[in-house]
Amino acid sequence: MTSSPTDDLVLQLLSTALADMHTSRPKKLVRALEFQAESLSPQAEELASEDVLRDALERSHPTDLLVEVWRKKLTDWDFLTEPVWSDTPQRTQARREAVYGLLALSGETRKLLDNLVPVSQAAVPVIISDEFVPWYTPQSRQGRSWYWPEYRAFLENKGWDAEAVAGLDVATDAVVERLADPTQPVAYQSKGLVVGYVQSGKTANFAGVIAKAVDAGYRLVIVLGGTINMLRAQTQRRLDMELVGRENILRGASEYESDYADDPAWIQGKFTTFGDLPSTRGGFDIVRLTTRDDDYKSLLQGITALEFEKQEPALPLFDPRNLHRSAARLMVVKKHKIVLTKLVKDLKKIKTPLSEIPVLIIDDESDEASVNTSDLAKPDAERSAINQKISELLQLLPRAQYIGYTATPYANVFVDPSDAEDIFPKDFILSLPWPEGYMGARDFHDLDSPIPEEERTFANSNELAHVRNITVNGEDDACLQQAMDMFVLTAAMKLYREAEGGLGDRYFQHHTMLIHESVRTEAHRELLSKVTGMWWNAGYLGSAGHRRLRELFETDIAPVSAVRADNHAVPPTYEALSPYVGPALTRIGGDDNPIVVVNGDKDLETGKADFDKRSIWKILIGGQKLARGFTVEGLTVSYFRRRTGNASTLMQMGRWFGFREGYRDLVRLFLGRAETGGAKEIDLYSAFEAICLDEESFRSELEQYATMIDGKPQVTPDQVPPLVSQHLPWLKPTSPNKMYNARLVELRSPGQWQEPTAYPTKIADLRNNTGLWMPVLDSLSSTTTSLAYTFPPDGTRDSVTHRYDAFVGRILPRNFLELIDKLRWGAPSQFEPHRAYLTEINQGPSPDVDDWLVIAPQHGKRGQCLLLGTKSRPFAWFGRERRRGPLFGAISEPKHRAVPHRIAGALPDSGHPSTEAHIVPRRGVLIIYPLVEPQNRLDIDEEGRLAPEKITMAFSFVAPATARRADGRVVRFTTIDSAKKGQAIIDAR
Repeated sequence: MTSSPTDDLVLQLLSTALADMHTSRPKKLVRALEFQAESLSPQAEELASEDVLRDALERSHPTDLLVEVWRKKLTDWDFLTEPVWSDTPQRTQARREAVYGLLALSGETRKLLDNLVPVSQAAVPVIISDEFVPWYTPQSRQGRSWYWPEYRAFLENKGWDAEAVAGLDVATDAVVERLADPTQPVAYQSKGLVVGYVQSGKTANFAGVIAKAVDAGYRLVIVLGGTINMLRAQTQRRLDMELVGRENILRGASEYESDYADDPAWIQGKFTTFGDLPSTRGGFDIVRLTTRDDDYKSLLQGITALEFEKQEPALPLFDPRNLHRSAARLMVVKKHKIVLTKLVKDLKKIKTPLSEIPVLIIDDESDEASVNTSDLAKPDAERSAINQKISELLQLLPRAQYIGYTATPYANVFVDPSDAEDIFPKDFILSLPWPEGYMGARDFHDLDSPIPEEERTFANSNELAHVRNITVNGEDDACLQQAMDMFVLTAAMKLYREAEGGLGDRYFQHHTMLIHESVRTEAHRELLSKVTGMWWNAGYLGSAGHRRLRELFETDIAPVSAVRADNHAVPPTYEALSPYVGPALTRIGGDDNPIVVVNGDKDLETGKADFDKRSIWKILIGGQKLARGFTVEGLTVSYFRRRTGNASTLMQMGRWFGFREGYRDLVRLFLGRAETGGAKEIDLYSAFEAICLDEESFRSELEQYATMIDGKPQVTPDQVPPLVSQHLPWLKPTSPNKMYNARLVELRSPGQWQEPTAYPTKIADLRNNTGLWMPVLDSLSSTTTSLAYTFPPDGTRDSVTHRYDAFVGRILPRNFLELIDKLRWGAPSQFEPHRAYLTEINQGPSPDVDDWLVIAPQHGKRGQCLLLGTKSRPFAWFGRERRRGPLFGAISEPKHRAVPHRIAGALPDSGHPSTEAHIVPRRGVLIIYPLVEPQNRLDIDEEGRLAPEKITMAFSFVAPATARRADGRVVRFTTIDSAKKGQAIIDAR
């Protein structure tokens, strides 16, 4: 709305009234407005009414300041967990109504606010936790919060919206409340793991945790900031700028003596500031024991810097009378044996008893270096170096709390749970939600897309929009040249968008391309020579260069951005964009150095790759230095050909994940699709897709088991390892020397699609399985039935209908059990957990299944039918390939899944009579897929016959949604640990 003096006064009244409720329950709003108006003016007193406020709201847009004030406060109240003033669940309409009631708002005002500020539906963290004693309550925090409110204000000023800040508040509360109370007399070490996404903002979470932890009383914070200098320095700067603040950095020194004197953000006043040292304003200081340029060094700042002052010398440090009057210490140290050895040595020298110091250890990228890779079961075995030092810290500091942060948690959850000196997250595992605006692995893949491949477009396919194949080998550099052309073209697009406006006060400070082919420095030198030659010979300002850019614009950039630009400016023609090509080239190569090799810390120290010190528009060539943790700002084009053998390493190489505000549609990934790896072909895109599926599966499992049963957790962190899946047998979740033994016994899956993939390869086993399914095929209907399901079922304009023809029939539970008991598998352990569940629900005195509907989907592809069964009837066959070993990739087609879900009771009425006719209570569904692998397709004769040993009879199933245990448990498994060899230490039955 257009602002006026009256509107400004209404905004001021509302802001101050709601601000007074910051640490308390919602209070009657009109009374609060009247109280504030008394100290302002007679005009303000006239405006202190709900009618005036409602009138202003009716004239407001969702982005107006008046609405933002409401959004911030309502979101705070919506997200609060267990407030003393309401027993309603967080983020529900019931909670919102409770707030409205306490504010004493009318129905009209409530309706307005619901429309302008709806209750958040954003995902919240998923927590697998052991039981804990609540101590971190609003009452315990009263009057002691200093750094968290300041950090929160910094994020709000940085542009974080109310929902994101509230989400961070909830997530950090969930971590801090599971740490030990720093003031309790009995020492306890809590160990936890926070799982985020690659490049997704985990640092913001642990900065918030540090802020709340020091406010609560933790006085020594040790951040393990990666294994290389640039990662440590990047983390130090982030914490200094956003949390520690100018006054704690300077401590009385002049601005020019700061280690950030040459940092643009310091010069521009972007570091948080308190106005004076916190200790002079009723707070407490944070003393830095490391700086941006200096890791921890023995005696560098004196052992006295580690000494903790006591106002009451006779009392222990952890006594509140000492703790809350003492400064906190913060150090960001590299995970290096020598550095950690110095720290351990100095801690042993200080006079303050180590048993009295509440310590918080934050381990960034905790699956790298921190995890022990030695087999301690072997005689004379020693822990690996970094793990040993972390273990020493935990032994030295009885009040130390350990929190690991990672996007690839598999190594951490495979740590031996019985090893008290190790870092297994025994107390909690917290999975952070997918952040708003984040571009991650799923944004480059079409996981479970219901759209057939031939119907996919730039609009409905992430792969088509963002992924470009590297399919060449040897001397042909056409793909690399195209990637470089794309880098230039997207640079011009960014400059075009800056010129056209629509970005607010933002501009593109960085624009980068990453080439990642090898970790070897010799290979980087060779690649630098080649890429440099290609750059200067590209002729971008000549006719040949413009011809290539025009073609790339018209065939790639323009059609993709037309449907994915999210209202950002898109030039109508290449002629409109071409004036920006020259300036883009100047930004990239105007200094005659368009390419930067990043394979050592010197590249950061010389400023060549320091994103904090200068604007970088460059092509980066790198390996391990850029493969984990380090944020490549402005990354738009990635050219990736490096291989690895485990999912954790591969996922961490995904530097193209992150926040891409203003240029999401321009991001391109050039990825190796057929690199030679020994005698086999490795498809990197398939590998990334597999680990994406692994990750989605792991997080889904955590979410499923996070629900409390009778007030107790279904599973505790030591029961998590069996939840880790593996979609590619050659691509392990993490390196083998980090994996421990865990075995899943039963997986209950009521109403869920389950798809075994480990089918046999032996001729006898294939022939056996094909023969077992023939009677089932014979029993199916002689004609096909049309099955369909529409999303959403109300048939709105944007609805999608999944439709197909299928032969249908039914099989009784006892016959189904007989069948699966006789089936043979390439990897029996994959199906065993499903078999245990199917056995449980299909037999016994009161089975959960009355019958199974059998569906054999058919397609209209000519020449793709097999004569099967004793009646030699034609059935559609499906071409599928094994990923590696006995495992196939995805077998089913997404469009086949909705109907079985509906019939099993997991979806509402489809609105299609042909589907609804098959609805019967307590009915499960089997979906049959005759598979033919590529090497066997030429053996199908003209009539459609194929030897049974060349057919793989695959199936998926959906158990009835009602086939669940009364206690709600969904998993039963065993885990073996080194302390109890041969014993099942977990049985969740």
